[in-house]
Amino acid sequence: NWGLKSLTYRVKKNRKAYYTLMDITCPPAALNEMERQMGLSEDVLRFLTIKVEAHEEGASAMMQKREERSERGGFGDRDRGDRGPRSFG
Repeated sequence: NWGLKSLTYRVKKNRKAYYTLMDITCPPAALNEMERQMGLSEDVLRFLTIKVEAHEEGASAMMQKREERSERGGFGDRDRGDRGPRSFG
């Protein structure tokens, strides 16, 4: 699960959506049924099915980015440090 992401443009009146990556091996009939179910679901905005010859081992590029962000802190180099919170007023 890549998590909640902002969409570049609205899709079915939504500005944000959850992205999910699934690496599966299944017979064609099962894949056809899964695609049919996703097409019928109102919760699925879009889906894309890609056939690959070999699955890559390890975390996806998106998950690697997430891990790097968590290692360096939530805001990375944008952290306000010891300056305290902003005040408006």
